[in-house]
Formats: sequence, C-alpha cells, structure tokens
Amino acid sequence: MRIGVVVHGPQMLDSGYAVKILDILRDYGTVKARLGGTMGRTAVIDAELEATIDISQRLLPSQSIDKFLDEDFDVIFLLDYGKSSVTGHAFGYKVSGRCKSDLNVIQIERPGEQDGSVVPWGNQVVKFAGEISRVLGLKIVTPEEIKAEMKDKTNCRQETGQDAIRICRKIAGVSPDENIFLNGIVVGRSTSSNVTLVAENGVITSITGGNLKKHGVEKLGEVDLENAIVKTGLLRRSKVKPRILKPIKYAKSENTFKWNVAYLNHAADDIYKLRGFDMVVTVGDDTTLVAADILYRFNVPIIGITDGDLDKVVEQGFKTDGSLIVELESGWDDVIGEKIFLELFNGKESIEIENIENFKKEILQIISSSASSHIIKYN
Repeated sequence: MRIGVVVHGPQMLDSGYAVKILDILRDYGTVKARLGGTMGRTAVIDAELEATIDISQRLLPSQSIDKFLDEDFDVIFLLDYGKSSVTGHAFGYKVSGRCKSDLNVIQIERPGEQDGSVVPWGNQVVKFAGEISRVLGLKIVTPEEIKAEMKDKTNCRQETGQDAIRICRKIAGVSPDENIFLNGIVVGRSTSSNVTLVAENGVITSITGGNLKKHGVEKLGEVDLENAIVKTGLLRRSKVKPRILKPIKYAKSENTFKWNVAYLNHAADDIYKLRGFDMVVTVGDDTTLVAADILYRFNVPIIGITDGDLDKVVEQGFKTDGSLIVELESGWDDVIGEKIFLELFNGKESIEIENIENFKKEILQIISSSASSHIIKYN
C-alpha cells in the first residue's frame, strides 16, 4: 500500500505523535510525508525531521492532499492536533471541502487526548480507519457527525444590501481572549466563545463576540472571507528548545566584505526565504516576534521596528545575538518602517551594506529625527 501523510501544525510534531504514527503506518506499506500549512515548518526543523517530512513547498493541507491524490497514493492520512476536538473537526471539515478529488483521507485528530478521534473522510477508507483507531486507542467519528456538528458552528451567509455585499462567517472552537488570524494576519481578539467575522465588499468591518484590530484589517486588505484561512489562539503552543542550523548564506557580490540585508513588513510572508541573509529589518510587533523566532534557527539577527502592539502569537520568542528591537509610540512603526524602506533600501526588498553597526546607527538616526520618542527594547 502507498500511504501519503499530511502533517498539519506544530503540536502534532512537538507532542511526538507525528513520529509515532508514521512508525505505525510503515507496518502497512510505503509511507511518504509532507507538511500541510506553514506553521509546522519550524517544528519539523526543531524535531530534525526534514528528511522524513517534506517541507520544501508551501502548500495548504488540501493542496498537499490533492498532490498525493494526483500521485495515485492508495490512502492519505491527515494528522492534526487542534486545541480542542471542535477546532480539529472544523479543520478537517474545511479541508475536506477544499479538496478537488474524491477523498480517501483518514484524519487522526488529537491522538494524545481523551477526546482524540479518527475520521474516515470517504467510504473506501472506513475499514482501514477502524483498524487504525483500534491500534491508537481512539474513537471513530463519522463525517456525518462532524457535518451535523459544524452546521451551526461554521456557517457562512451572504447578505446583499443597498450599498454592499455582506458576508458573515461564524468561527468554531473559539475561547475568550484569543487572537483571530485571517490568512496569517491578526485581525482581532475574541471576547466570547461565540464569534462571527463580518466583511463588507471584501473588507472586514466588525467581529461579533470580539474586538476588531483595525491595523491588522488594513494590512489584510480585501479578502474572500468565505474561503479565507482562519486560526485562533497561538500559532505554536509548546515551549521547545530551538534547533540551530548552519546558516545558508547567499552568494556575495565581488566585494566579499558586504552584508546582505532584507526588509520585511508582513508576518504572513514566507520568512524562511530570508534564512540566507545576514540581517533582516522587520516592521510590526508580531512580524518582529515571528521573524526573530524563525530566523533564530538560522543564526540571522533582526532589527525590529515596533510600537508595543503585540498580540503574542507564539508562546516563546527567540532572538539571535546582534538583534536590535526599537519600540516607538503607537502607530509609528509603519511610518518609520516606510522611511527606512525608501531612504535606506531605496524601495527594494534587499540591499548590500558594508557595516552592520553603521547601518543600525543610520536606522536610529532616522528614528530620532522623525519620531517624538523611542525605547531600545533589545540590543
């Protein structure tokens, strides 16, 4: 049997269950695994599983499943460890609806918990799902049960008004005081367990059961709310020891004494593509936190331009020695970031510099001459 495995999220890796399940599945045939989603990539690196789980492509879980289906795998396992059974089942429900082919997918959800389950998304895998559920000691939950459960918890409705098309999307499994991510950007924070996102003409305008983060909405821009990727809570819940890899440096120019510096102002961008730079300038609190934590694995320092509007999207955040983080007054991080981008980067995503310490001084000079006040938070 050819078995494809799609691993989603850091918790499945941090808990050790990804490795355990892969070992079990090898008793049934040849196993190939790849990541679905992007947040698990750091966890794969920390667990030293790059040779076991393919992280070379940025694929949504449904895209990873479709890729296995296109490659004629006999069965595909979707491994997920949601923060609750509700969020896990909602995830499987959404993924199954996005797949382009008939499903021969078995979802394994929260295997280390009392409410852990195995879900056969397709009639042809029911028997195999039953076998795996017995081996793992998990209950079987049918797609019909999940569809009935999600009917009222994840519904999406459209209202056509005089001036706008209004989309209302209910979010399942939210707890009070959690970040709400839309396509990787924090757009608000929940105040209850009953949360609905509202968009008018493609722009998020309100959150029922939560507080809207206008700055996040501005960064997000127009969005297809019905098909957007929604997450709540922390991007990574576990406290782990990061694994430091040998940096992969990009080719230098003829002048080997120059340093490659990149500019980043969007946390949802592919931060891993910056692993070969000597330094990265980041704009925004969450962008700085996430980028610093990821690039720590590759020994790349950052210069973070922040304003104290931190949503704490990961449990821990690490920083490479040589990093500098500056906190400005509220709303000034984007203003200063734009000045740095235009004046030092000349509107380009990356530049070469001759001296990192002088470059830091130039940034601090721009801040001192433009902002009324600033604090060095890390140096």
